[in-house]
Amino acid sequence: MEKTITYFDEVGKANTEEVMNLSAKRAAELGIKYVVLASTSGETALIAAEAFKGQDVKIIAITHQYGLKEPGKWEVDEDKLAKLNELGVVMTTQSHMFSGVERAIQKRIGGASRADVISDTLRAVFGKGFKVAIESAMMAADSGHIPVDKDTEIIAIGGTRWGADVSVVLRAAHSFDFFGNQVREIIAMPRAKEEPKQ
Repeated sequence: MEKTITYFDEVGKANTEEVMNLSAKRAAELGIKYVVLASTSGETALIAAEAFKGQDVKIIAITHQYGLKEPGKWEVDEDKLAKLNELGVVMTTQSHMFSGVERAIQKRIGGASRADVISDTLRAVFGKGFKVAIESAMMAADSGHIPVDKDTEIIAIGGTRWGADVSVVLRAAHSFDFFGNQVREIIAMPRAKEEPKQ
């Protein structure tokens, strides 16, 4: 099989609409029924809903966990959430796969966890959006929003800072089976990455 990968010159939000259109096209070609994407406020999820309009696809938007920016608060825009609910997009959250309790331990006593090593490796080698796409897929799997089996492929979409700049076809796995995740295809990604923190 020969397929085209779209490479972006820059990371970030400017690529969002093209990522969604490319993803919708590939979902239709493969008969994919589930799309998982990262969306902090709901804006990226609304762009996805427009791109996938008319397709028999369930869109699951994963947002930051409660309390990430301010204790007890969710960053989702309530007006956008209402619109997403009308469109049938699922907006959900839970603790991030690569941080959670590990982050608390790191802050208190220092050092790096094995989860940090996985996260930083994905971010440095493939880019932040790639890491976010895989992490979001595991969060959707652990929340029960997507089927997890050897025969189901999904599209997972992530971004660098804001918007979307990565899309992959993925066989998803639960977080406790991290190495069961398989990136089957890359639909789009930036050529350049953010430089890793030293």
